[in-house]
Amino acid sequence: MQRVIQRTTSARRQALKKTIKNHERQELLDRVGIRRARKDFGGALSSQFQEARKNRWEDWEKGPLAPMRDSGLQRTTYGGQDASVLHPPRLPKQEQRRHVLFAEGDRVCVMRGRDQGKINVIQQVNRDSETVLIKGINMADVIIPEWAKDRLGNTGDTQPQAFPVSFDDIRHVIPLEDTETGKMQNVIVQHAYAAGPYVERGDHSKLPRFTRYVSGLDIEIPWPAEEEPVITDGDMDTTRMAVETSTFTPTLEQPPMPSTVIDELRNKYSRFRTRHDPEYLREKMKEDYRKEYRKTVSMMTPKTDARNFMIAKAQEARKAQLDANGNGILTPGAIDFINTHLQNAQRLQKSKKSTKTKQAA
Repeated sequence: MQRVIQRTTSARRQALKKTIKNHERQELLDRVGIRRARKDFGGALSSQFQEARKNRWEDWEKGPLAPMRDSGLQRTTYGGQDASVLHPPRLPKQEQRRHVLFAEGDRVCVMRGRDQGKINVIQQVNRDSETVLIKGINMADVIIPEWAKDRLGNTGDTQPQAFPVSFDDIRHVIPLEDTETGKMQNVIVQHAYAAGPYVERGDHSKLPRFTRYVSGLDIEIPWPAEEEPVITDGDMDTTRMAVETSTFTPTLEQPPMPSTVIDELRNKYSRFRTRHDPEYLREKMKEDYRKEYRKTVSMMTPKTDARNFMIAKAQEARKAQLDANGNGILTPGAIDFINTHLQNAQRLQKSKKSTKTKQAA
């Protein structure tokens, strides 16, 4: 039985070590992948900016002799952006914000960029890259690949699309009552924070549980309203009464799962199991008893007798070399060697002292 427990404990420990190593390896791969994706994304933006600066310099420097870029193969895609820019890479987990204060349906104002000062509604929130898509804001033409034209139902080579905007470049816009005039007016919230109370929401909701407030004023910023999905029963759906009917009554007389179900979920003789059948435990105990009996009982042969005699003789010799306290007893030869060494040391010290006195005189 003890061996069964030891094997189970050892198997659990090994499985835990393997899980930790796999988790660390996966974290390393994720960090490398994120770093590579951000590098590629930055390189793509940098190449686009460099090409745009080069084109602007040629247009200004050459004037009427500047090349016509809206002709030839680039006639229909001139000025369009690559679709890869629409999907910025996600930030590392340790750099992401703990609370995302923006949600789909919020009215926000753009604080930087070419659309600075424009107000509109958020269409999509990307928590991994901390960007949002705002309706009609930061629009640009995107080049549509050939394989995507039929799927999108677009015959042109470009399509206008809203590009992502960072969380740092937008602010909430909420209606507040003016204390002097008493009228409602839109106010841009410069700073906001998250706090309680934490609200329980349905499974269909995408909103977080915390509440957001205006910093300094402690005024609550309401979350956008969500519509509950309409669920209709189909022909093959189970009725609500059949689902809510309790078919299991817990009792202390029998376990919650039959042994056959546990055997189906996990191997009957798995090393990770802590509960085994009584027959299996009896067999294991018998095996342990057999091993212990084989260790104590051996076949009596002249060879084994001679070996046991030599072992017993060596043990008696080692015991004879110890005193009553268990310390080793020195032999006469060792004692003579120690006395001779001490006498030689004393003579050497006396000779050194005599030479020092003669030099002093």
